[in-house]
Amino acid sequence: MMNWNFLWVALSELITPQTAAYALAALGLAVHFGYTGLLNFGQAGFMAVGGYAFAMCAVTFNQPFWVCILAAVLGSVLLALLLGVPTLRLRADYLSIVTIGTAEIVRLVVRSPEMGTWTGGSTGINRSGASFFAMNPLPDDLSWTLGTIRYNSDAIWVRLVAWTVVVLAGLFVWQIMRSPWGRVVTGIRENEDAVRALGKNVFAYKMQVLVIGGVLAGVGAIFAIMPTSLQPDNYGTQTTFFLWAILLLGGAATVLGPIVGAMIFWALLALTDGIVAAGVSTGVLPITTLQSGQIRYMMVGLAIMLLVIFRPQGIFGRKSEVLFNG
Repeated sequence: MMNWNFLWVALSELITPQTAAYALAALGLAVHFGYTGLLNFGQAGFMAVGGYAFAMCAVTFNQPFWVCILAAVLGSVLLALLLGVPTLRLRADYLSIVTIGTAEIVRLVVRSPEMGTWTGGSTGINRSGASFFAMNPLPDDLSWTLGTIRYNSDAIWVRLVAWTVVVLAGLFVWQIMRSPWGRVVTGIRENEDAVRALGKNVFAYKMQVLVIGGVLAGVGAIFAIMPTSLQPDNYGTQTTFFLWAILLLGGAATVLGPIVGAMIFWALLALTDGIVAAGVSTGVLPITTLQSGQIRYMMVGLAIMLLVIFRPQGIFGRKSEVLFNG
């Protein structure tokens, strides 16, 4: 008999801290690409820097929670400056090459044995969220059940904070993009030379955009690592491509798009995983358990391909928003 618990698992993915982390990172990518036209293929690097700055500050150096948050923000800003100064005066394709290379450099550096004393090497860092959960004001005996899944006080606490930050970040991006500053960066996406001809410092605006989007990704990574652990291989190129899939799924130049796209993406991954696993266990699919993971990604990839073909602007976007001035 088929076990239908995977439906509750898929539903629970809508509100996980990981989904909130990817929503924030994809929102930052929307600021980069959707609103400004910057081709950033290294958003995973910003997540890695923010996550490691927080975890190292909390575990390696035993600093208070808010100091660790500040370290994550400063780390993301520093990476944006290092990327932006040599590349933002160039066109989009140069930035994409530099960012994807930088993200891989960050991942390989933090997992190297030489950095193991501070970063934990290939094993990563555990218990970075201890100080955060110590701040939990909810009663210890509080619990909540979603179908077959039960959440304790700490699980509720991290979800409340993570999704509150997502909502605040969404409101922030929505507000700045409706301001004169937002109209300038949107103009850069449409015609960079025309904005420059009007006397605007295009480089300065691009740098501000890179910083804002990078900070959103760096802060988002914190919520993904606090309930579990920090692993360097979680920030490979696969993470960036997940973020692009989320962005295109929801809509590039929208606020709701990255948030809803992250929720749908992770729920879809869990749902396809459950369907494939159920098919293997009942003998419907003539494959092994080890092969089911690849089948899951094939199914999700097919769904994204169909989306790009029939609705390239995403759920909430417009077709013109997936074009940019290259």
